Amino acid sequence: MSKNDVISPEAEAEHYQHDVSVKVRAVDEPTPNPEVGLKDGITRRRFLFTTGVIGAGALLVGQGVLAFALPDKVIAYPAAKGALLVDTKKCANCTSCMIACSSVHYGEASYALSRIQIVFNPFAPYPQGARQAQCHQCHNPKCVAACPTGANHVDTKNGNVRTVDARKCIGCQKCIEACPFETSRVQWNHEHKFSQKCDLCVTSKYWSEKGGPDGKHACEEVCPMHAIHYSEKTPEQDGVAGYETNLRDNKMWGELLGFPAGNDGEYTPEQIKRIESAGAVISGG
Repeated sequence: MSKNDVISPEAEAEHYQHDVSVKVRAVDEPTPNPEVGLKDGITRRRFLFTTGVIGAGALLVGQGVLAFALPDKVIAYPAAKGALLVDTKKCANCTSCMIACSSVHYGEASYALSRIQIVFNPFAPYPQGARQAQCHQCHNPKCVAACPTGANHVDTKNGNVRTVDARKCIGCQKCIEACPFETSRVQWNHEHKFSQKCDLCVTSKYWSEKGGPDGKHACEEVCPMHAIHYSEKTPEQDGVAGYETNLRDNKMWGELLGFPAGNDGEYTPEQIKRIESAGAVISGG
């Protein structure tokens, strides 16, 4: 991937003045075996040959027809039923979402195994010093398109969530490289040696609650600031616009608690007027 294809932190958020994040990389990258195939016997070599000769029509991923290669070479995927939205100005940097994520998926509290990452910039003033790097469940998932075996796929049984089947992952990490965001929304699981990404808690086997698009999401449930919100409607574009939103524009946050409710993390003009009016009343002005 060229640098021009990468959506940098500067493009993602205005408060990132320098690219201080580091893309997730494997400590030891296994050498992909071209003959390591899918469970149904389709090898990686055969998969690449199939998708290379099929041209216009259905693009096969694993056993199912999950995308269509249109004549103009545009691949259309079924839209995800929903996605996580975040408020970077509301985040308290507590990393509870990361601990919850690894706990429900792997049964242990580990920042490294979390499928949602908190990216810190120690040189930025509050509240611009941290932001959540969550999977966007993109309309055009480049991670899915880059996977040679169908491990990274669209799960049609669970609301078209973009996810990774660890049993089919050969460790090539092409999906990690293909993700246009820094830090990558696809991570390398260094303990179990496969790629992983947010599946909206579909595979949260260490959690008694039902996950998935129609269930609960551990990061959203545990966030004390309510800075993460699942939306049943995904934003129209795959970039940051719409995914990083203002979850503070409500009466509880702005009026009752008196916290900054502006899109930029500052007080709104209406809040400033109320503060000034309250001060005038107290001073007897």
